[in-house]
Amino acid sequence: MEKIQRQILHIDVNNAFLSWTAIDRLAMGETLDIRNIEAVIGGDETKRSGIVLAKSTKAKKKGVTTGETLYQARLKCPNLQVFKGDYKSYKKHSNDLYNILSQYTDKIERFSIDECFLDMTGCLIGESLLSKAYEINKRVKEELGFTVNVGVAHNKLLAKMASDFTKPDKVHTLFEEEIPSKMWTLPVSELFMLGKKTIPKLYNMGIKTIGDLAKQDKEYMVKKFGKHGLIMWEYSNGIDNSEVHYLEEKPKGIGNSVTLPTDLAEKEKIEKVLLTLVEQVTYRLRRYNMYANVVNVQLRTKDFKDFSHQRKLSYSTANTKEIYNTAKELLNEMYKNGTYIRLVGVRVDNLVEEDEVQISLFNNDTSKKQEKLDKVVDSLKQKYGYNSVTRARKITFRKYYKIKRCIVNCLTKNK
Repeated sequence: MEKIQRQILHIDVNNAFLSWTAIDRLAMGETLDIRNIEAVIGGDETKRSGIVLAKSTKAKKKGVTTGETLYQARLKCPNLQVFKGDYKSYKKHSNDLYNILSQYTDKIERFSIDECFLDMTGCLIGESLLSKAYEINKRVKEELGFTVNVGVAHNKLLAKMASDFTKPDKVHTLFEEEIPSKMWTLPVSELFMLGKKTIPKLYNMGIKTIGDLAKQDKEYMVKKFGKHGLIMWEYSNGIDNSEVHYLEEKPKGIGNSVTLPTDLAEKEKIEKVLLTLVEQVTYRLRRYNMYANVVNVQLRTKDFKDFSHQRKLSYSTANTKEIYNTAKELLNEMYKNGTYIRLVGVRVDNLVEEDEVQISLFNNDTSKKQEKLDKVVDSLKQKYGYNSVTRARKITFRKYYKIKRCIVNCLTKNK
């Protein structure tokens, strides 16, 4: 069977330390946004050893670079303003970003305080990886006040390279077919993980671009540079099989929300969005072998007014149908006909593990059968991809009966 293609995003905060400092200053009543002036985040300016940690776009245009001394930066930019960093604040902003990203996937690698890799494989629910990238880009800007670049690819290397294309506030793809036009034309010095000492050696070999490196004989590169030669050659050809490394831990709550491409005022259409979100949330819930006790639904209007209702369930469950029914009731409680909605969110909380679930009179045979069906559907999704099975209300009857036969066969085999 053909291996499922990985869906990877790389999120990179634009001028992170400077952007986060700017947000903090504005929140305290400052009127000057330091992102719009010649500014840097640095250490003690009285010490010639103080270095530039982050720079504004205007400072960059004057030639200021990250890592150089403040003394050198001032020679290039006499009007430069220097601001101190606040790691405690940066950690909070980084966590705020992580909390948004965790609504899309459990597989998140914190590459640094301002960079994350996301493995979105199996989490797209019928949407494209690119649409999710634009959604994340937009949400971070609207909800957190800073901007990010998002790299979209099928492996970590290409996603990282893509996010480093033109900045700020951009979404870039770098799929395999785009490597010759988007990556091979770049200077070889821009290849990810290429050491500074290696670059002059490559120049001396006549290798000036990433494309030049990609066209070298692989065995020759290994002979010349050893294992590092193989890595360079593979990276220049877009080859990277490394996994997104994440901490496998039990969540305290699981949620997902979506900013709609167009505002919706029809409740039936909002319910379909709600169902899609519940499906993903409960899918992740069952992957952790956990059960929910509280359901929360969030709505945001086109005027950015937020509403949320939550309800404690009669018993712990991971049942998609039951959680959706509760979510739909919460939607009915707070939604007024004709209100235009731009964001819908679903979250389950007060999670417990299977051995903590108390037996309830409400948890009848029908509920148990539904749970068993959910698990079969989950196994099909894991085997054939998340979008291989969907709810009957989203599909044609012909496709429904085809899927139903597949599930029945699986249930028969698992008896």
